[in-house]
Amino acid sequence: MSDDWKAPDSEEREERNSWKLLEKTLLAGVQEQRRARRWGIFFKSLTFVYLFGALLMFSPLLRMGDGKATGDSHAAVINVRGMIADEESASADNIVGALRNAFEDSGTKGVVLRINSPGGSPVQSGYIYDEIRRLRGEHPDIKLYAVITDLGASGAYYIASAADEIYADKSSLVGSIGVTAATFGFVDTMEKLGVERRVYTSGEHKAFLDPFQPEKPEESEFWRSVLATTHRQFIDSVKQGRGERLQIAEHPELFSGLVWSGEQALELGLVDGLGSTSYVAREVIGEDNLVDFTVKDSALDRFTKRLGASVGSQLALWMGLQGPQLR
Repeated sequence: MSDDWKAPDSEEREERNSWKLLEKTLLAGVQEQRRARRWGIFFKSLTFVYLFGALLMFSPLLRMGDGKATGDSHAAVINVRGMIADEESASADNIVGALRNAFEDSGTKGVVLRINSPGGSPVQSGYIYDEIRRLRGEHPDIKLYAVITDLGASGAYYIASAADEIYADKSSLVGSIGVTAATFGFVDTMEKLGVERRVYTSGEHKAFLDPFQPEKPEESEFWRSVLATTHRQFIDSVKQGRGERLQIAEHPELFSGLVWSGEQALELGLVDGLGSTSYVAREVIGEDNLVDFTVKDSALDRFTKRLGASVGSQLALWMGLQGPQLR
């Protein structure tokens, strides 16, 4: 062993260890940055794929075939399901669009409006009612039949009354020709909690029906007159659609808001027969081939509409601003 060689002292060893530790730390940092970049690229790619798939799934191009027939002879079916209201699946826009497509299709031999609804907006119901009568006038050779499944009440029956004929199951619930509007009163609750309501308006009755203020008789009477006017419009439309088939003289309670079974409704003239959609298509229209013309929302559309509609309706109800409802 050479005499020039000397064993490293403790200071040199510490310096070497420090450099090794620093080197390991730097290498670890570089490796961590590389891993972070890889994961970043992975998650960005995953997000891109997800968004691309969502856009593809919810694209209107994928729903262009909804409500389009094959050209073969068929009975067109349109579903009226759930609340009849703007931004709902049973909105006037959706139903009217489906009706126009069905009537204008060269293969349509008859149209079936399959109804399962408690009613809803008198405005939306009125739009659909008027369009049904217009389309029937433009296409006299194509008959429209309303088929009530579980429920055809209020605004839903309003729509059905525009049909050439109405069918139901013997146990269906039919009728409820009336108008309702509801809110709450929180005056006593606020007094118990020691909460004071402060509202500022520029009109004497601008805050009428405010649930946080005592009810005023003259405003309540006015609101009842609004509901009575809507009810009269509802009755007039049903009479126009059903004509002499209604047993009004023997049953004045027809327009009282009561609801009947399908079997009872047949005796009262509210429906023309008992049967299902397939029965009407096969036995009345003479077609075994059914084509669905119902406008179908995407999953994203349904979620956003329900979220917006539920928030809006709850806010309106809380503020006492919910309008008349045919339900």
